[in-house]
Amino acid sequence: MPLKILLNGSQGRMGQAIAAIATENNAEIAAACDAGDDPRAGIERCEVIIDFSFHEVTAHMAELAAARVCPLVIGTTGHTTEEKTAILKAVDGKIPVVWAGNYSVGVNTLNYLTRKAAAILGEQYEPEVMEMHHHDKKDAPSGTAERLIEILKASYSLNDDQVVHGREGLVGARARRELGVHAIRGGDIVGEHTVYFCGDGERIELTHRATDRKIFAQGAVRAAHWAMGKAPGVYNMEDVLGLND
Repeated sequence: MPLKILLNGSQGRMGQAIAAIATENNAEIAAACDAGDDPRAGIERCEVIIDFSFHEVTAHMAELAAARVCPLVIGTTGHTTEEKTAILKAVDGKIPVVWAGNYSVGVNTLNYLTRKAAAILGEQYEPEVMEMHHHDKKDAPSGTAERLIEILKASYSLNDDQVVHGREGLVGARARRELGVHAIRGGDIVGEHTVYFCGDGERIELTHRATDRKIFAQGAVRAAHWAMGKAPGVYNMEDVLGLND
């Protein structure tokens, strides 16, 4: 039987992409809602919630999912620290949640390779992150870039103060223990992320380029299937793909 999904944010770019590929991925949109709609109206017909809406809305969806004991897949980005805390409090110990900034299989492979490269290359190679998106994207850096930043901070034992978002003016020489992050916005760029490891005499670049949003949609539906029957907890797409070794 197809997996029955409540799709929140159904009229957005990602919502439409998910609706377009659901059937071919053994799923159906049993209920759809967007801004101004009441998601409670259709949740009884659904087995899992996929949220690609607005950061202000996710905490409410998390409360609804927890009350219904319904797995939740969060693809919305741009949450404040307070919103993240509210979401985690709502689902704590109650339901499985897959929460990722990017559901592409390729991007999550990039995450894995970034972690491995940092371990191999070590302190002699200086990391930088660059991301590119379309002119309508509202948050920066992207959720995908945020995940790469988390990986590199952990790999190099960096703190938040050592993450530099862009550079301007007489900033001086690059600190040895620093992570530069750069965001480009323009046109209809679906998404591009590059991690640089800059050494003396050589540079390694790991890049993922997205050209079609269906890759994210397929990953989100895959995560929804995976979450069914899982123990309560917060997982990411690397868990779904078995890339957390």
